[in-house]
Amino acid sequence: MTTIIARCSSKLASIKVETINNLPLFKFNDELQARMEQLLERKKADLLTQ
Repeated sequence: MTTIIARCSSKLASIKVETINNLPLFKFNDELQARMEQLLERKKADLLTQ
């Protein structure tokens, strides 16, 4: 299986890492969060291809 990530660097700028109580946590910006939720819904509906 081959995985291709397009414009990875643009997505990395959308992720922020914060340390809270000595735990590194990451947060998505609103655009990336919406995309992740969209993909999750498509996966639940079994609409993603492999």
